[in-house]
Amino acid sequence: MRNALTKLRSRAAVAVAVTVAGAFGLVAGASAIASVASSTGASASADDAALIKRGEYLARVGDCVACHTAKGGKPFAGGLPMHTPIGIVYSTNITPDAATGIGAYAYADFDNALRHGTSKAGYTLYPAMPYPSYAHIQPDDVKALYAYFMHGVAPVYQPHIPNGIRWPLSMRWPLALWRIAFAPDVATGTNAQAADGAAMSLERGRYLVEGLGHCGACHTSRGTLLQEHALTDGGGLAFLQGGVVEQWFANNLRDDRVDGLGEWSREDIVAFLKTGRNTHSAAFGGMRDVVLDSTQYMSEPDLNSIAAYLQSLAPARQQAALVYSNKAALALHAGQTGVPGARTFLDNCAACHRSDGKGYDGVFPRLALSSTVNAQDPTSLISLVLHGASMPGTHSAPTVFTMPAFGQRLNDQQVAEVVTFIRSAWGNQASAVDAGTVQRIRKSSP
Repeated sequence: MRNALTKLRSRAAVAVAVTVAGAFGLVAGASAIASVASSTGASASADDAALIKRGEYLARVGDCVACHTAKGGKPFAGGLPMHTPIGIVYSTNITPDAATGIGAYAYADFDNALRHGTSKAGYTLYPAMPYPSYAHIQPDDVKALYAYFMHGVAPVYQPHIPNGIRWPLSMRWPLALWRIAFAPDVATGTNAQAADGAAMSLERGRYLVEGLGHCGACHTSRGTLLQEHALTDGGGLAFLQGGVVEQWFANNLRDDRVDGLGEWSREDIVAFLKTGRNTHSAAFGGMRDVVLDSTQYMSEPDLNSIAAYLQSLAPARQQAALVYSNKAALALHAGQTGVPGARTFLDNCAACHRSDGKGYDGVFPRLALSSTVNAQDPTSLISLVLHGASMPGTHSAPTVFTMPAFGQRLNDQQVAEVVTFIRSAWGNQASAVDAGTVQRIRKSSP
């Protein structure tokens, strides 16, 4: 991740790296099929093409491009710096280059890295690689990913950058103990396929969320040893209850009515994953990239399956739904700004989010009764004020709207006051924020 613990969460796709062929200049079609045929000694066939195509889709589901592409670098050639609590880890070249990438990897080597967390050389990978989630991927999907990754991605010669971790923390053997303690057994058998039946759709959603989608890597909190507090819904209510990622709070995805998805319909969830926006919210932080690189390309059955699974998750807390109040709107409209933060909001925020806090659907997100605003952790709201954010421009919703950064205009106390005002106006019932919290997030931001 870009800094400390958060870097380990948001850049978690470290072993499968594959993505959109047309967008990233990947080798595909007849040349890819010919490569498969050459490596197996068999003639090219429709089965080869289908396997590569399926692997391409699964790679999009996994959003694997995020971790192995440095800023300004070639896709999957590595070199992305990850700032961890023990030093800087650079992502590796995972293109099929034989000298500097994984071109010499056999299927077993690929599977070991992906699902078991062990490298071709035998050492344990850093937990920035979400192999605890990838352990849920079924063998058939691993084979498809391997076919696409080895024969559908252009090789790039780029040597690995040595990690910036000092001895003795650079020793790998403690990671083996971590893997034994926290990584689950890998899956066997066949994977859940998308289907119209409610039961099959639910299981497909579970498979995508808990496995290749590795949603828990960001949306589940971690312990002192960087382990996720739960890897599946069966592991407890901590699963998908939210976690801090790169100075953003990855929202609670359970059915909580105040700070979760309890007030979202299935159509709301699908729209968010497909377009990066809906009537409740808009994608920001790491989720913006997830929508851009991954979820907008997913099939309607898979998106609906994910929505069905998320709606099946029991709320972590019993919460009554919030009720809208127009008290703050009437006061702002009358120019009454005696409440701390009200004047700052009126001068900087109301033009887009409106004095009633309802914003404009699909353009400027609502603040009233928002799960982001009412999150127990105010990190996201503070970061949005300090640094701003842009919506993703997707195929279904190409227009990009940007919130400017106010960090240079507003001091820590002003940010704390306006965030506190937002979290208590229009029926919102979140806790207050102090200037010390704002200062910490400001200093920790990349």
